Amino acid sequence: MLLKSFLEAKPLYYDKIDYTRMPRVYESIKKLINIPKIIHLIGTNAKGTTGRFLASSLNNIGFDVGHYTSPHILKFNERIWINGEDVTDNILQKAHETLQNILTKDDSTALSYFEYTTFLAMIIFQNCDYIVLEAGLGGEFDATAVFPKILTLVTPIALDHEAFLGSDIKQIAQTKLNAIQNNAIFAKQNDEVYEIAKTLNKNIFKVDSLLTKNDLKKIEIISDELLLVDYLKENLSLSIAALNFLEINYKTSDFKNAKLFGRLSKICENIIVDVGHNELAASSVLSALSGNKYIIIYNSFKDKNYKNILQILKPIISSIEIIKVDDSRIESAHNMQNVLNKLNIKYSSFKEIKKEKNYLVFGSFSVVEAFLKEYHE
Repeated sequence: MLLKSFLEAKPLYYDKIDYTRMPRVYESIKKLINIPKIIHLIGTNAKGTTGRFLASSLNNIGFDVGHYTSPHILKFNERIWINGEDVTDNILQKAHETLQNILTKDDSTALSYFEYTTFLAMIIFQNCDYIVLEAGLGGEFDATAVFPKILTLVTPIALDHEAFLGSDIKQIAQTKLNAIQNNAIFAKQNDEVYEIAKTLNKNIFKVDSLLTKNDLKKIEIISDELLLVDYLKENLSLSIAALNFLEINYKTSDFKNAKLFGRLSKICENIIVDVGHNELAASSVLSALSGNKYIIIYNSFKDKNYKNILQILKPIISSIEIIKVDDSRIESAHNMQNVLNKLNIKYSSFKEIKKEKNYLVFGSFSVVEAFLKEYHE
């Protein structure tokens, strides 16, 4: 069976997850898969860009590197990046056939979309020197957590996916941080996260402790060349701290073309797209774009606190244009409109882009995907 058809038969989302399945299946096949050195990324936001900064630099330095990220925006291949390129359809299909040969039929059927995709990436990355492995929505129970890691990078932790991870920062942080095996570097966090980190009995480093004055100068040079806003600069800093921990020398030129699409990406003179979908992301966007006004092309999943997100973004909103997203998890138009009325934000349905207006597409990977498909057409 073709990989595309196989994955389409698996649901993308689950109300409940069997957390015993991934460890059990990995245990049954781990002797058949070569596992390179893994750098694991956990946290709420910034995993994708931090991972891409690190993977790109390692590759430019001379290593064979795989970067596993999720979800994708337009094409599944975006999830599996190897040595500077998204994986090809041919390599994906061959890896799928290999995986089918080593899994039992029952396990192949039972594995979730994300679990199967994770194993697929590991098959493709077997000959790499390093794998930069991004967790999905969790920590200790995430599909990516079963593999041995040499280092964990902890990006900023905030409220998100509460149904699976917990209802407050302490619960969410505990669940995520339990994925750390030995060594971890923490991006800037709130005090509650650091308090939990102290109880783990692991080798814990704060990002600033691994950066020299020379590193800070290089970060400014790279940031200027890549036009990085402050939050992306922080993600770059975390990736450089990882290189220092690994005792790998780098040059500023090793980060050329290292930005990941969909993070305050300017796709034309008057359109910016960002896949942010929670309050922390909204605060970062507000900080980066403060002083300007945008028509926000927006929609939200029902389980997101979109009222708070829109309240945060309000200083840069001239109006909202609600884009249609074909997903059962999307909030109803009626409920969205009620919230916008309460916030006193003007709104309409998205129809077209006007050249004289400035736009920010924001809300999730699904919102950006829906917009790009319509915009490119």
